[in-house]
Parts: sequence; C-alpha cells; structure tokens
Amino acid sequence: MMSETTTITVRISAELRGELDRLATLTERSRSYLAAEAIEAYVRSELEIIDGMLEGSADFDAGRYYTTEEVIAATDKIIARNAAKRRRAATPAKSRRKAA
Repeated sequence: MMSETTTITVRISAELRGELDRLATLTERSRSYLAAEAIEAYVRSELEIIDGMLEGSADFDAGRYYTTEEVIAATDKIIARNAAKRRRAATPAKSRRKAA
C-alpha cells in the first residue's frame, strides 16, 4: 500500500535542474521521484542530528554528563592499563616466571 502523497513547489537553479534531468535520464527515474528521495534523505538526516542534540541537551539538564577532567582521567587510566598489558605481553614468559 502506497502512503498518501502531497505536492510541493521548490525553486532550484537552472544548473541543478539540468543535473537533475541528467540523473533522471541516466537512472530512468522521474525528476519527481529523485527529488522526493533526496528530500526524504535530507529530512531524515537533519532530524536525526537535531533529535540527538535535543537528547544531549536533556541529558545535560538532568545531570547525565562527564566533565572534561573526568573524561581525561578515565582516558589516562585506559591508556596506562593498555600500556601495562603491552609491556607484559612483550616480556618473555621465562622472565615473567623469575619475577613472580
């Protein structure tokens, strides 16, 4: 079942119209189809960005965030832990037994 559609009018440059005509010819699609697909993709993308911003703002207002200092401290811990793992992995097994 096809969803209900409506008609809108948009103004585009003559150059873009020519490119749209070329694309329509090459893809064997109508200009209307291509324009509707492009508008749909744009609207979905922009709404996803805006919804993310609104969600982030709500999280901030609710106190669900980390300070820069907290993020740096957590990152430093991860880096130190991974560096220690790499050092242990690089140490021959025989040397590790003596140290234990």
